[in-house]
Amino acid sequence: MIGAIVIVFIFIFTVVQLYKNAYKRPHKFPPGPPSLPVYGAYWLLLAKSYNNLADACIKYSKEYKSKVIGMFLGDIPAVVVNDPKLLREVLTREEFDGRTDTITSRLRSYWKKLGIFFTDGYFWHVQRRFTLRYMRDYGFGRRDQTLESTIAHETKEMIDMAVNGPKYPAEKDLVKEDLIHLPHFFAAPFMNGIIHVFTRSTVPRADYHVLWSTARGALTFQRSSNDLGAALAYTPWLKDVLPVYSGYKGLKEGNQCVLDLVTKVIDEALHSHDQSYERHFLDVYIKKMKEERKLMKKTTYSVDQLALICTDYMFPTATALGMVICFLIEQMLLHPEVQEKIHEEIDRVVGRDRSPTLDDRSKMPYTEACLREMMRFETIVPLGVAHRSMSETNLDGYVIPEDTMVNVNYVSLHMDKEIWGDPENFRPERFIVDGHLQVSRDKSLPFGAGRRLCAGETYARQGLFLVFTTFMQTFQVSTADGKPLKKSAPRIQGIITTIPNFWIRATPRT
Repeated sequence: MIGAIVIVFIFIFTVVQLYKNAYKRPHKFPPGPPSLPVYGAYWLLLAKSYNNLADACIKYSKEYKSKVIGMFLGDIPAVVVNDPKLLREVLTREEFDGRTDTITSRLRSYWKKLGIFFTDGYFWHVQRRFTLRYMRDYGFGRRDQTLESTIAHETKEMIDMAVNGPKYPAEKDLVKEDLIHLPHFFAAPFMNGIIHVFTRSTVPRADYHVLWSTARGALTFQRSSNDLGAALAYTPWLKDVLPVYSGYKGLKEGNQCVLDLVTKVIDEALHSHDQSYERHFLDVYIKKMKEERKLMKKTTYSVDQLALICTDYMFPTATALGMVICFLIEQMLLHPEVQEKIHEEIDRVVGRDRSPTLDDRSKMPYTEACLREMMRFETIVPLGVAHRSMSETNLDGYVIPEDTMVNVNYVSLHMDKEIWGDPENFRPERFIVDGHLQVSRDKSLPFGAGRRLCAGETYARQGLFLVFTTFMQTFQVSTADGKPLKKSAPRIQGIITTIPNFWIRATPRT
């Protein structure tokens, strides 16, 4: 009898404690879903919208009638901003410039805090400023004829592979008769472009298999963890118990593919480095690193840091840029008139006797609008890369404690009806007035804003235009089986949004 009473007491006590913990919140913290044991509100987000956590956050924002929702993910306080104006405010306020320190960011950087994307404070400021200052000298972040020529050459090699058939064994995996396999078909021009910025050289076509292998690994990494860090961030021990199911195996192996490529490139630069002259960005960084080591005991410059800088820029180059083109091809298959208008504009402005250049960009408003609309319509990183509040602060009347994870929901901006009218429709014409592109109408933020603005925005926009227009100048695209496409492919929500790899028919235009 006494034992039964004790059991009942323990049960009631446990239920009461769980209830208290579920609704325990910091003072003036934003409203949001309660916390369940171990993972906090993470399970509730999955239940609300399993494969679209950005949508789940919008639903909770409406449910709690608050532009900002707060919750605990594991034992980490987190807020998600679901309002266009507040979103821009967060991105431009210095106290939100921090980054969260998770197992995902650590495993990709030798279990240290390295690179640019996932670091903050003094280290981040020094490394980001130096990197952008000197990468610019080699064409990154501005228009550069040498870099443009490099991307154009690599795109021509890609086109030749599709038109004339495989030249090397690895190409048979991506090209079969008039079929091409996406997204990796587009990887080489973008990846060799960024390698050219680093080294003033490129990987030759005979070795493209190295680039494709790296791109596959990078995509595996991107697909192995979803928004808000997933369960692995809150229970790191899962990497030892369930390495495959938790995504740890994919994260580790995918990241290693990218590190293998960049460390090889850096090793070659180190072995041939001459302090008396600078051939490329890697030389500039290595020289600075050696000078600092002579002058001070502690420095932010190191070979490992250089590897993570290159890795940070290589990941989106190897995955996100090609995926934008894949999404746009899908829209052309769903809406054939889009492809017709693009072809008409290319033929009228560029013709068939030369390749498109960046000079053509201002004369091709519809094609440019298609790229802009695609990045609005399909938000590649729905909740962005998580920020961290570096001190206690206020936001929309709420108190945000120090070290709170802060996500901005870009979908709430890109699908806002007050801004776009009909955001659910793919309509490039929304950016065009009287036949001219109106950049002022583009309120989207596919590359973020503020001090955390993606440093590769200029490179990405220029590269997307060159690769896409050259491809479309050459080909008419259709489904692999020739049948009309009726609906969009399912989305894979990882660190970035992707679609399953697929084949398309690319018929050379007569």
